[in-house]
Amino acid sequence: MAIGPSHEAEDPRVKVLKKEWFEGKDCLDIGCNSGVITIQIAKKFNCKSILGLDIDSGLIEDAFWYLRKFTKTESAGKKQAKDTSVKAVQEGNSSEQSTTALSNEGPNESLSHHSSGERNLSDIVTFRRENFVQSHRPHEKCYDTILCLSVAKWIHLNWGDDGLITLFSKIWKLLHPGGVFILEPQPWESYEKNRKVSETASNNYRSIMFRPEHFQDILLDKIGFRKVEDITSGLSGTRAGFDRPIFAFYK
Repeated sequence: MAIGPSHEAEDPRVKVLKKEWFEGKDCLDIGCNSGVITIQIAKKFNCKSILGLDIDSGLIEDAFWYLRKFTKTESAGKKQAKDTSVKAVQEGNSSEQSTTALSNEGPNESLSHHSSGERNLSDIVTFRRENFVQSHRPHEKCYDTILCLSVAKWIHLNWGDDGLITLFSKIWKLLHPGGVFILEPQPWESYEKNRKVSETASNNYRSIMFRPEHFQDILLDKIGFRKVEDITSGLSGTRAGFDRPIFAFYK
């Protein structure tokens, strides 16, 4: 597994997302790849839960590897912060009265009560191998927020227009009323570049009717989303490959 040196740097796309879409919410990330963005979202916005799905079992293995790494780093940071706080409390309460109070409570009881209520990333984030378009596996719950970042093209090339409509329809059904669908479609030029990855992709490329510029109309007029918000402007100035349009559709 190739591990890049900057895997913990925040992805530019995470920076344009809104806290209210994730904080305390149940979330789903379709096509999560190696899971780094999924984990960053959970860590930054304090999701209630977030499930990452990907069709590639190798990528799901990578995602669990990253989750273990992030969790270990987070735990080490919390321990260091707790140890520092304990030391500060002990040094700041050197009087006999304060010492007696601390001994009655036990060492740093208030801090330990606070930390015991915190959840680790492993309590929030999980991953699963799943072909979202073709899977008949029922999801145990609906979601407040669903992401589909840089994956619609691959679904489109592998399963054609029918696969794309299935993707959008299943997302609609899995969203709570008022939920948000965050879509990062790839431009048509990138379809052309990748059309020869397989015979299936080549055949589907030639028969595609719904190009990326039609996605908004499909989601609003056919699928039934109420409105769309273009959040692309927050990506201005980012490096090539991370400056594609990103839209938030509201159910």
